Amino acid sequence: MYSKPIQNLIKAFSRLPSVGHRTAERFVFYLLKSGKKDVAELTIALKELIENIKSCEVCWDFSDISPCTFCVDIKRNHKVICVVSQPQDRETIEKTKEFTGVYHILRGTLKPDDEDINKFLKINELMTRLHKNEIDEVILALNPDINGETTMMYLERQIKKLKPEIKVTRLARGLPMGSDLQYADEITLSSALKNRISTK
Repeated sequence: MYSKPIQNLIKAFSRLPSVGHRTAERFVFYLLKSGKKDVAELTIALKELIENIKSCEVCWDFSDISPCTFCVDIKRNHKVICVVSQPQDRETIEKTKEFTGVYHILRGTLKPDDEDINKFLKINELMTRLHKNEIDEVILALNPDINGETTMMYLERQIKKLKPEIKVTRLARGLPMGSDLQYADEITLSSALKNRISTK
């Protein structure tokens, strides 16, 4: 049996996504063997994170200022909102350098069997934002899995109910180059048919 401080840190690391008990143990003993300097650096980084990072009052991204740099950037098109599930998705889209609008971070997707997670989603905040501002288009850029599709369908209905004039779009999806049709899942194949392109 490990001493209580070790057990507590293993338990804390185990709460992280994709970290099981064994991985958490490795993290703890790596820190113990690496010495006080690494532990001190980690402690300082976590302290700075807790003290300085907050939620943007507009898009709900994590930032050290609120509103965040995206929401105050006058060069961006504030009439086009790209809705993503997580801050990491926003970063991925930004790397393409193709999108010049602004974002809204949902902090997850709808899960029919998990009401606790659903109540933390920033859907009501999105609707308030659409109600208060002049928006031309909302791009739903969620993962094309069951939860993502469920969330996008729900959002589309809610947006059309609130402001029918807003254009609601999704990222185009289809079969990747070199893929085999018989191994495509139903969601991908359905999307490929809906987003088919002309050969002319």
